[in-house]
Amino acid sequence: MSTFQELGLNEDLLHAITDLGFEKPSDVQAKAIPILLDEDTDLVALAQTGTGKTAAFGFPMLHKIDVNSRTTQGLILSPTRELCLQIANELKLYGKYCKGLNVTAIYGGASIHDQARSVKRGAQIIVATPGRMKDMISRNMVDISKIEYSVLDEADEMLNMGFYEDITDILSHTPEDKNTWLFSATMPKEVSRIAKDFMHDPIEITVGNKNESTSQVSHEYYLVNARDRYQALKRLCDANPDIFSVVFCRTKRDTQKVAENLIEDGYSAGALHGDLSQNQRDLVMKSFRNKQIQMLVATDVAARGIDVDDITHVINYQLPDEAETYTHRSGRTGRAGKTGISMVIVSKSEVRKIKSIERIIKKEFEKKEIPDGMEICEVQLMSLANKIHNTEVNDEIDKYLTSINELFVDTDKDELIKKFFSVEFTRFYNYYQKSKNLNAPSSSRDSERGDSGGRGYGSSANETRYFINVGRKDGYDWMKLKDFLKEVLELGRDDVFKVDVKESFSFFNTEKDIQEKVLAFFTDFKHDGRFVNVEVSEDKGRSRGGRSGGRSGGRRDGGGGRRRRDDKPRGDRRSSGRRSDSGSGNRSDRRSSGGDRRSSEGGSRNRSDRRSSGGDSRRSENSSSGFDRPRRSRRRD
Repeated sequence: MSTFQELGLNEDLLHAITDLGFEKPSDVQAKAIPILLDEDTDLVALAQTGTGKTAAFGFPMLHKIDVNSRTTQGLILSPTRELCLQIANELKLYGKYCKGLNVTAIYGGASIHDQARSVKRGAQIIVATPGRMKDMISRNMVDISKIEYSVLDEADEMLNMGFYEDITDILSHTPEDKNTWLFSATMPKEVSRIAKDFMHDPIEITVGNKNESTSQVSHEYYLVNARDRYQALKRLCDANPDIFSVVFCRTKRDTQKVAENLIEDGYSAGALHGDLSQNQRDLVMKSFRNKQIQMLVATDVAARGIDVDDITHVINYQLPDEAETYTHRSGRTGRAGKTGISMVIVSKSEVRKIKSIERIIKKEFEKKEIPDGMEICEVQLMSLANKIHNTEVNDEIDKYLTSINELFVDTDKDELIKKFFSVEFTRFYNYYQKSKNLNAPSSSRDSERGDSGGRGYGSSANETRYFINVGRKDGYDWMKLKDFLKEVLELGRDDVFKVDVKESFSFFNTEKDIQEKVLAFFTDFKHDGRFVNVEVSEDKGRSRGGRSGGRSGGRRDGGGGRRRRDDKPRGDRRSSGRRSDSGSGNRSDRRSSGGDRRSSEGGSRNRSDRRSSGGDSRRSENSSSGFDRPRRSRRRD
């Protein structure tokens, strides 16, 4: 189908399509719309993010419902409130000429009674998040017993967020003979399960290959040491002066922290995550759409509501837990026929994840170098020159020209140009002239160590593997243990990796250069009233099964257990006087002895120390030159 007119849509919808400027249907629209218009069938549609899935199910639903009836006929479930609002607003635009149409959005964070009143006024279509929808059903605020069409949008993400039981409960209140349309960017096993459970002989259409990334996006990765991750992010931003990007973090806390640091360093940034109120989220998204924010730092869940067509870059500050999630992230750019770049900042322990993602998206990553300081200075200088060259002259400046010319009467053209551009160039030059190389050395081993998601077993020559006497019985899984270690040691998230949790003990890895800090910290460390012991694990290559069977009797587990004969008491191994005769110790004692190493050896990760430690830190690099760090202008173009 080459035009919307050929798809068979009614005149009201075609009129709206003309107003919206849609010229021809996307691939998923051309495949899905004729099927949904001509047949009463269930449908599974797989297409990348940003390919027009909302219109693919929105136009057929609007075409089929009876706008003269006040009965709810269509239900659309989406994972997040942003996406819920986005779909509802788009359906209103598509149906602007359908007189009597009422599309109601139901989501958390807004008045449930206002939403119920809107439904009672006769909402033919309800767009809802599962949690709020289930709540309203339980309160008898909504009736979906007569719907004819149900849509599961971003089905994979709803399942990843744990909505399977909610979806099951919601759909149990709908008729058996309804049509169910499932739209998803990826097709993991969970989506196949939901199709099997809720659909009857669905027709399946696929645009591109399953889970494949769009061809409009190129993929790059940058290898750095974990402690230089934030500095690398800033350099990538400085190397792309016109960047308009989404920066992805794994957790809400990291999202907020990165955004705050960027703002403090003079970048135009904002945070989007689940702890923000609805009003705060709306304000952030409004600023981003208006390009008052250049870098939107977001979690995966919150970013599902981002529908901005001209995003130039997606930056994976941290890789997602699930490789399939990368497809959704990269789909934020390269939309509406435009090209985009997806960048990934990785440490050496994460290179294996790149290989896993390549297999899923069926695209290869290009390894690139973090630009050095002088490259960035050149880029910034030429960017300024191009902006000046392309700036339209404001004739109102004419009345000031005489005074300006008098000021520069003895200045020749070349010197005037140098003075003019030095205003911007000097700021970046003073900052970057002594900056260090952030690129971590790579080796063939990085790409050959498998792809266990950063939780493999064994260690390279640059890593240390540790034994710790806490495990599942203490309430830890690998994620909770990783967060605990990150918190108490004041490390970055990717400084702790290859976490392997057993029943009563666990293992984890760090880079070798912070081994002394880790061991010093856990000397006489108590948590919840018991000693937490950390020791270097000698067995680096044994499998999980072999380690589990042979380790439990040979290590201490808090209250005793066998030791190897050559093991010395922990106090003897590092400091003879750290533990009192009673075996007790407190945190202040530790910091006054072994714990002092964090400040003297550069291990502390608090905000002030972090800014003075890295070679790329704006304060440390500027201290030698006497200049303040450059502040980026907050452009509002």
